[in-house]
Amino acid sequence: MSGHSKWATIKHKKAALDAKRGKTFTRLIKEITIAARNGGDPDANPRLRTAILAAKAESMPADNIKRAIMRGTGELEGGQIDEIQFEGYGPGGAAVLVNVATDNRNRTVSEIRHLFSKNGGNLGEQGSVSWMFERKSQIFVDAEKASEDQLMGIVLDAGADDIRDHGGAFEILSPPEAHEAVLQALEKSRIPTETAEIAMVPKNTIKLEGKNAQAMLRLYETLEDHDDVQNVYGNYEVNQAEVEALA
Repeated sequence: MSGHSKWATIKHKKAALDAKRGKTFTRLIKEITIAARNGGDPDANPRLRTAILAAKAESMPADNIKRAIMRGTGELEGGQIDEIQFEGYGPGGAAVLVNVATDNRNRTVSEIRHLFSKNGGNLGEQGSVSWMFERKSQIFVDAEKASEDQLMGIVLDAGADDIRDHGGAFEILSPPEAHEAVLQALEKSRIPTETAEIAMVPKNTIKLEGKNAQAMLRLYETLEDHDDVQNVYGNYEVNQAEVEALA
């Protein structure tokens, strides 16, 4: 799958978020707060446990994590946060999923709809594209840090079910329940990860080129920049040159 956009997009996104560290923390705090609604004990709440791991990976202070959990459990006052998943199509017919966490549902719905239409996409009905994705543990490892054979010997025993070569990085896919075990196996082997999350992974992808590729990347970036957006997923692929041209 050499030339797939995912690794280049990950690097581009990571650099952008590192430059906006406050926004990264805001997203993580929202996720912890929402996850803690189902219980403040991470040992009994897999979603909260995953959110805390992600926050620690970004060096979030323990006090910030504790306060976010307490807001989620109701021990501290905090604004109501609603989760919404938008489904739609981008330029070239690419399927797009957008997860948001907002304290003003009406405002956010209007703004996300505007971003889609302004950038050559359109929102669809609930369920219109989500069937094209599956929930997976998705971990990226820089190819300079480990070989494919080395990774296979580590992560398959820990519960991973697929490793994909993205030309510069390996994508490790696992059932969500194996996420922590795979991360721990990599950590034990001292192999650093670039990103690790429970993601919506497309079952199949479509190739975008030229104007459609550039327009889809602009839509993706515009959605990512929205304050209420937690994650954006798409079933498209473009070559790395298109991503670098936009950057």
